[in-house]
Amino acid sequence: MGKILVLLLIIVPALEIGVLLLSGNYLGVWPTVLLVILTGVLGAWLAKREGLQTIRTAQLQMQQGEVPSNLILDGLCILVGGVVLLTPGFITDAIGFLLLIPFTRGYFKGVFQRVFSKLTQSGNIVFIRRK
Repeated sequence: MGKILVLLLIIVPALEIGVLLLSGNYLGVWPTVLLVILTGVLGAWLAKREGLQTIRTAQLQMQQGEVPSNLILDGLCILVGGVVLLTPGFITDAIGFLLLIPFTRGYFKGVFQRVFSKLTQSGNIVFIRRK
């Protein structure tokens, strides 16, 4: 898992620089800069809206005595999507928007669930329950 993360930390910024250079050559410098700023502002607004909606739904479920387990994965997707949208670049912005839009978030929730399941089964993550 650590090797994949290091590889992503090298490959993603290199790809982002390439896409930004291509965009700068095709659209121009100022339109590219404005587009990056626009996606950041739009992403921050969407992350705030989706995050608040998830918190409200979780509070409602807890008031009814339910455990909001599915909403925890929603919150994780929204958190990761918001953080990814803060990094400048079009590739990360696309991934961030996919994590924030409820329709496409379901795929990523399944991926996160499988990753956590594997980490739990391998013993890399341990849950301690207190009674």
